[in-house]
Amino acid sequence: MTRARNKSGTSKFILILGSLAAIAVIGGVLYQAQSNSDKELEYRIIPDQVTEAVIEKPDVPEAFIPAPAPEPTPVTESVAPTAPKLPSLDDSDEFVRERLLLIKHRADLETWLNTDDLIRRSASYFDGLARGVILSKILPLTAPEGSFTTHRDGDIIWLNAGNYERYNSTIAVLTSLDMKSMAQLFHFIRPLLESAFAEMGYRPRQMDGIILQGIDNILDTPIIVERIELTRESVTYKFADPDLEALLPLQKQLLRTGPENTQRIQQQAMALRAALLNP
Repeated sequence: MTRARNKSGTSKFILILGSLAAIAVIGGVLYQAQSNSDKELEYRIIPDQVTEAVIEKPDVPEAFIPAPAPEPTPVTESVAPTAPKLPSLDDSDEFVRERLLLIKHRADLETWLNTDDLIRRSASYFDGLARGVILSKILPLTAPEGSFTTHRDGDIIWLNAGNYERYNSTIAVLTSLDMKSMAQLFHFIRPLLESAFAEMGYRPRQMDGIILQGIDNILDTPIIVERIELTRESVTYKFADPDLEALLPLQKQLLRTGPENTQRIQQQAMALRAALLNP
């Protein structure tokens, strides 16, 4: 099967896109149950099933996301305004939600943020992205429209390209977010994120490595421009190409959004990575 791979440089999280997008979201699309026949391929930009218990946690990467240089203090007699004090992790939801909604966004983002423990959920979500899974029940996004479909050509089962359009609404929300603004928000609320990652046993450098690893997993997803052949065992569908079936669950889920949508998510991931590493 022919495939074009995006060779973007990577170094190692919101729908994700997530994605500091994962803080907002980058990146878990479902509360709706699917029929058994759709169970294997019926993915949202974030899948139906929680897979954290399936993938063994690898060695935690370490990295360094540099903080922006402090702005020079103006020479003036007036008192410069001070940045608002961060709340405690337990009381941070409204504080973070308000600042996320100041960033240009589509209306669905407000629904995505209508949950509690946003920082802790974001930390868990990025931990999943670094391990190659999307934890849909941690940060559920918008469900895809319509039903999953395939078609047959003799004994061959093909994934219908019409399925790709089902993810357009979710992709539109993720791509509406300005990644420079998301990176600025990351640096601002970093102490809250470090506290949430510390609760999971991670050090700050490990947190940085996890976020960048999650971004790299997105960037390493191949762009498939040809029709995708499937196989079916029992009630589940799988990719017929063993190389595709061997991809990380996160990457297989991105493939199911189609090549154009995958490229859009990767462009956001590249923009986020650049904004984080070049404040």
